[in-house]
Amino acid sequence: MTHRSRVVPAALRRTLPALLIGLASACPVPAAADPLALPDMGDPSGQTLSPATESALGEAFMQQLLATTELVEDPELDRYIAELGARLVAASDAPDRAFHFFLVRDPSINAFAAPGGHIGLHTGLLLAARSESELAAVLAHEIAHVTQRHLARAYDSASRMSLPTAAAILAAILIGTQNSEAGQAALMTVQAGNIQKQIDFTRGNEREADRIGMQMLARTGFDPLGMPAFFERLQAQTRYYGDRIPPFLSTHPVTRDRIADAQARADQLRPARPRDELDFHLMRMRLRVLESRDPARLHAELAAGETGLPETARSYGLALAELRNGAPERAQSRLAALHRADPDRLSYRLALAKALDRAGRRDAALRLYRDTLALYPGNLIVARQLARTLLDGGQPRAAHDLLDPLLRQNSSAPASAYALLGRAARAIGRSADAHEAMAEYHARKGQLHAAIEQLKLALEAEDADFYQRARLEARLAALERQALARKNALKGE
Repeated sequence: MTHRSRVVPAALRRTLPALLIGLASACPVPAAADPLALPDMGDPSGQTLSPATESALGEAFMQQLLATTELVEDPELDRYIAELGARLVAASDAPDRAFHFFLVRDPSINAFAAPGGHIGLHTGLLLAARSESELAAVLAHEIAHVTQRHLARAYDSASRMSLPTAAAILAAILIGTQNSEAGQAALMTVQAGNIQKQIDFTRGNEREADRIGMQMLARTGFDPLGMPAFFERLQAQTRYYGDRIPPFLSTHPVTRDRIADAQARADQLRPARPRDELDFHLMRMRLRVLESRDPARLHAELAAGETGLPETARSYGLALAELRNGAPERAQSRLAALHRADPDRLSYRLALAKALDRAGRRDAALRLYRDTLALYPGNLIVARQLARTLLDGGQPRAAHDLLDPLLRQNSSAPASAYALLGRAARAIGRSADAHEAMAEYHARKGQLHAAIEQLKLALEAEDADFYQRARLEARLAALERQALARKNALKGE
């Protein structure tokens, strides 16, 4: 698997030292860390950043993030993280606030929250979690940092800089510098350790995020003890890291008092019944196989047995490894048994259909996809798999006719779904549809200018009818207003 370089861009490397000095003077720091007395940031419940400014900073941050790192783009993993995050947000103090959860391809144990409700989880953290409650605890903790306005306080005084500059710094510090030699070198020139401390949350913020996060866990049926248990295990493991402690601990300092306080609170909030965690084990296994650089070795390790892993998750992992190792018949047999025992489990159905297709049984795969779509009407994960199989089988019109109405009904569809629709539209010679689909692809990537150009090309296409042109013109006007609003927000106007 190809990994995108996580080197900080040249322009950022040139300007980062000076900009970090500016951020250092703008962010609060405990008195013990610096004799300079910095001003109080004020009431954390106050609207220190306007919604428009916070949204613009969040968008700019995500653009910097995408330019310097790689996200995991797997529909099932994306769905799992998004649904887990949504359940926690629904139990928070701001259930109507918009959040965006995503996986960063990075083996380090880390997670972070950014303006605009963007919450990133490193793949290393998901693999390090031993239970769904531990994983949910980290997400709940980061959600609490957002809902309690900790981020707004930390970033408010950075408003003296332009928002693109602030976003570039945040991206470099929060994720880009953890494993980037160039980023680390830039930070070292301005005493990176001291600067990092100045953007870390205060102990009070951390305790509040623990408390609010555990309340979310209890309300959604997770074990609040997952939070202190995970933190304690990470702290115990630091002796194996030497000077390179897990990044999560460097940005979320854990003390024995804090762990004890969290355990005491968790004991009072524990749910009556444990949750079914099979989806957690399946998705964790899916990530292990997808990220493995040696799937044959992983298969051998799983075949030899692994403690603490449900047998169904082990069988699922073996089947996915067999698919990666070019043995779809063996995977098909294993997945068929899992499907018979649990016929409604979506992960088994999707993997079995893929195994059937790769084993040369495309008709059987298509039947299973269609049966699954009937069981889960409108499910975009199933529809995308079915459409891709139809395209590979030389049926682009069927793929187009399947995706087009679903995407028009689903305003939150991922960018990759529109790329698939664009591919189908091109294959059947529908130029306007292809450009319109790619416009939505770029819009969902935050690439507004590219989206606007695609819409203009769609309007120039000869096959666009009157009704489509009206729709394209309305969408173009909306994106142009959005681009102008972003430009003005980033200028501070």
